[in-house]
Amino acid sequence: MEVKYETVKQTLRNEIIDGKYKINEKLPTESALMKRFNVSRYTIRRAVGDLENEHYIYRIQGGGMFVQDWQRDWTKSEKNKIIGVISTHMADYIFPPIISGIDSIVTEQGYSMIVGNTLNDHKRERQTILNMLDLQIAGLIIEPTESAMPNPNLDLYRQVRKYKIPTILFHSTYPGFDFPSLLTKDREAEEGLVKYLFSLGHTNILGVFQIDDQQGVDRMAGMIKTYQDNNIPTTKSNVIMYQSSENYEDIIKKIDMMLNSNNDIACYNDRLATRVISHLQKQGKQVPTDISVIGFDNYEMAQIISPSLTTANHPKRQLGEDAGKMILKMIAGEEVTSKVYTPTIIKGQSTAPLITKENTNE
Repeated sequence: MEVKYETVKQTLRNEIIDGKYKINEKLPTESALMKRFNVSRYTIRRAVGDLENEHYIYRIQGGGMFVQDWQRDWTKSEKNKIIGVISTHMADYIFPPIISGIDSIVTEQGYSMIVGNTLNDHKRERQTILNMLDLQIAGLIIEPTESAMPNPNLDLYRQVRKYKIPTILFHSTYPGFDFPSLLTKDREAEEGLVKYLFSLGHTNILGVFQIDDQQGVDRMAGMIKTYQDNNIPTTKSNVIMYQSSENYEDIIKKIDMMLNSNNDIACYNDRLATRVISHLQKQGKQVPTDISVIGFDNYEMAQIISPSLTTANHPKRQLGEDAGKMILKMIAGEEVTSKVYTPTIIKGQSTAPLITKENTNE
């Protein structure tokens, strides 16, 4: 009975939050709900009673059940001082500094954070947002899930906008929404990295990019544009595209299949770059003597390993602090402006001038 009761309650609540039933719209009768869920009247009344206590439903004597304005007085609530933060990969090296930056700002104003992890999966994103809304958080800071792919959860984002929940997106945006955002110039930064490889004599580059996130698409576009701008035939390059659900072992296998003796490697991020370097070293190849490798994001460990990585700096901590300041202003009803960061190129020891036969014979 407990499982059936929870199923009815969760389903009705999610449908209300999703907008299937509008504010003040009449809900199906108890008999209709009993038939739909194939449960007893007691189960329906228990589920509906909880939803009434949680202000999702109200009753009119002799008139039935109706949807309550479950978001009323949202921004004026003094009791709720929780900010929801949703990211795609909590364990990734990018996010701890971002979370720390947000926390350092909001806690000073008496707010706390609740963090959700979507694992870059739309089903998890949906449930995470619903859980946040159920807690009636004061604001949302969200990294879009699979931001380069069609998102089935845009109806939830429309509900968030409708109820004027202060919301900030970072790393990417969704078309049709004007939420303030915190973005990095990924395409331009990748152009700078590839141009630096060109300056060292490297033009046969194998790019390896994650393409279900917009950052990866932009970085791949940056590499291609650099070839075009420098009148270097793109036939001298090659690209491997992968999704976040693929494991590193499979990605390394793809690299092995496509890598030739003339290639250098541009990686989607530093985590992949460090794994690629380790793999190359196990094969007896020397970085950068045999192959130059570039990453992206300035992973702290990437500057400790040998060789240190040539990469682009991601404003992790700064982004978090800015997100914290922006969400507090939005909660207070103030206007905010989106920010765009320009990553700087960090020249490490994983790249070196190309050694050719002519160089060797001199």
